[in-house]
Amino acid sequence: MAAAKFDINDLERRMRGVLDTLKREFGGLRTGRASVNLLDPVVVTAHGAKLPLKGVATVSVSDARTISVQVWDKSQIGAVEKAIREANLGLNPIVDGSTMRLPIPAPNAERRQELVKLAHKYAEHARVGVRNVRKDGMDVLKKLEKDHVISEDEQRKNSVKVQELTDKLVKEVDQMTAQKEVEIKQV
Repeated sequence: MAAAKFDINDLERRMRGVLDTLKREFGGLRTGRASVNLLDPVVVTAHGAKLPLKGVATVSVSDARTISVQVWDKSQIGAVEKAIREANLGLNPIVDGSTMRLPIPAPNAERRQELVKLAHKYAEHARVGVRNVRKDGMDVLKKLEKDHVISEDEQRKNSVKVQELTDKLVKEVDQMTAQKEVEIKQV
């Protein structure tokens, strides 16, 4: 069995991956502004397979309050429209030939509160993800010390580095969440 190896850069890469996921999730939260990321959760059943919307159509932003969906295969218009409606995004496609326009209504106060709660839920998942990576790093350090690969001092010094990295990235999650909350409430 290969010996465990400690790499702070690998831990940081994995923690940053958690933040990238959070950014994508935040991009899908509808704030009243059109965004192509809003349609990321839409899955279309086309040609007997489940495909992401971007696999059957080109998605673009026409203006600040409208998303345009250009379906490549006209026979799939109905399936795409159905998938958008069933995604529970609160969008009603307007079909015009092989193109769909999706007007983005401004969210009401109740919807804004729901979006803020959802943003906080996403943020908490990100914090847990960062802490899980931290735990993995700490476990490797403890094993290396136990196996006498590193000294107790090295284990303590590296544990402090891992904790500082964790604190820094959790702070970034909190900053991203606060920024998203302001964005949601400004609409």
